[in-house]
Amino acid sequence: MQSDHRRAPRYPLIAAVEIVELQSDTHMRARTSDVSLVGCYVDMVNPLPVGTEIRVQITHQDTTFTALGMVAHTDPNMGMGVRFTVVELDQQAVLAKWIADLAGAGA
Repeated sequence: MQSDHRRAPRYPLIAAVEIVELQSDTHMRARTSDVSLVGCYVDMVNPLPVGTEIRVQITHQDTTFTALGMVAHTDPNMGMGVRFTVVELDQQAVLAKWIADLAGAGA
């Protein structure tokens, strides 16, 4: 696996995710495989095109994180990398807690 241009460490996180494609209001369910402070990877057979604006809602341990995002890259038949573009302060706190917990679990 190559070390690409990630801006933050990623942590494995298998969690339910709902993606809403904002232009068409299309809802899709999938799962995450990892998460960082700036984005996540969503496992899905038919990823959305790069540049698609979406709303991401991740549910993990009875807590939900919601943010706006954009598809940053796709891997056909595998999934897509999502960059968070708008994360409200309360949602930043949810994500930061998850990552702190995940980072602690790996230590």
